[in-house]
Amino acid sequence: MPNLKIDNVNKFYGDVHAVKDLSIDVPAGEFVVLVGPSGCGKSTLLRSIAGLEEISDGDIVLGDRSIANLAPRDRNIAMVFQSYALYPYLSVYENIAFGLRARKASDDEIKKQVDWASELLDIGDYLKRFPRELSGGQRQRVAIGRAIVRNADLFLFDEPLSNLDAKLRDGMREEIKRLHTKLGKTFVYVTHDQIEAMTLADRIVLLRDGVIEQIGAPLDLFERPKNIFVAGFLGSPPMNFMDVDVTEHGTSMALPDGQILSLAGTKISGKIKDGAYTWGVRSEHLSKITETKNTVRAVIDVLQPTGSRTYGTFFLGDCHVVSELEAHDVSKEGEILHLAVAIDRTSFFDPETGSAINS
Repeated sequence: MPNLKIDNVNKFYGDVHAVKDLSIDVPAGEFVVLVGPSGCGKSTLLRSIAGLEEISDGDIVLGDRSIANLAPRDRNIAMVFQSYALYPYLSVYENIAFGLRARKASDDEIKKQVDWASELLDIGDYLKRFPRELSGGQRQRVAIGRAIVRNADLFLFDEPLSNLDAKLRDGMREEIKRLHTKLGKTFVYVTHDQIEAMTLADRIVLLRDGVIEQIGAPLDLFERPKNIFVAGFLGSPPMNFMDVDVTEHGTSMALPDGQILSLAGTKISGKIKDGAYTWGVRSEHLSKITETKNTVRAVIDVLQPTGSRTYGTFFLGDCHVVSELEAHDVSKEGEILHLAVAIDRTSFFDPETGSAINS
């Protein structure tokens, strides 16, 4: 099973520089997710790997051969599309078998592969049906089945779950992750959904405006973001940001509304210089406490109960802040809470560059 190497790839559409000197090494068997906002270049890069887009510069190497100038059919790559791309007048069996027939596989080999894929994806009962007779999740399984019977070197997924409702997406994420474990193949997966990226990836490649902002394991990006963009993109609800002033040799911090938090006794204490910072704190790192010492006083403005948890919105000066609380920590808007802050799990950023401060 070959490695994938994307080497200084550029892609221009006229004057638009969609992918900029992008390099990624993907070891064999890894599940890599390309994620980022619309227009960041993730689908362009995926289509370039597949051969559906011609790169402007650089190289794409699969194993020991360059595939940048090969036709899509010669790359031995399988791709699953957002739109399923099933043939409406072919049965499920024939949709899965289509690529094998095009490669002139024997009937016995086709049956063996289709039976294997249908059992793996739990669609054996639907082989005689047509796509119009299937649900969205079943159609996506058929599309995946058509891809995996090819025994390709690399599997590409272009936002395959975006047309499904929330419940189906949850189920299909689990199916795709289980499939990757069973196949042991290299997956490159594109999504704009940061929850999909976090739950599926061995490594995330977070893109913005055609460049890589950060590459790493999901928790590395979540817990140690390199800049404000990464910190704000990953997480739901997103990280809270506010302007703060650190004083007293890094042992005290003034919040936007004038409240003071002591940093003494934390890992951060004394490790950052006095001055102005952008401070990032996730909602789950603000928790209700009965004591009032060294806490944030919050007047709850909006409540959003979800069953197991409740999200409480409040303001520190002009800063909108969301805290993730236990279900019964707060009962009504206007209630005053004292929130403990997990200081060592928060982030400090340079307010001018947006880069993380390594404390």
